[in-house]
Amino acid sequence: MNWFLQALQKYATFSGRARRSEYWYFFLMYLLIFVLLAIVDGITGSFSAKSGVGLLSGVFALAMLLPSLAVGVRRLHDISRSGWWLLIAFVPLIGGIVLLLFAVKVGTPGDNEYGAVPELEAA
Repeated sequence: MNWFLQALQKYATFSGRARRSEYWYFFLMYLLIFVLLAIVDGITGSFSAKSGVGLLSGVFALAMLLPSLAVGVRRLHDISRSGWWLLIAFVPLIGGIVLLLFAVKVGTPGDNEYGAVPELEAA
């Protein structure tokens, strides 16, 4: 939970680097909260089959758009890639696979053009 809150504190920080743990813990908490809200949407009847999204989960996803982009860009910076690589997600199938491979890749050791190695912080 601490990694998720830490990423939210840097919700619009696109500079710097994000360790794999920061990125993946953020993604895990995002997914858990989204699924929980989707279940609540289904129970309360606020899920719209026509649009395929519920009220609570849709608002949450919209609110998390900027923090998700920011942590994704910082994760790419950690492996010495430009944040513009996130746009490869628009390439069907291959884009998602490439981003997944980038997300699991070990960060560049030492400083790179995007900053110093992020400090280890307790989860």
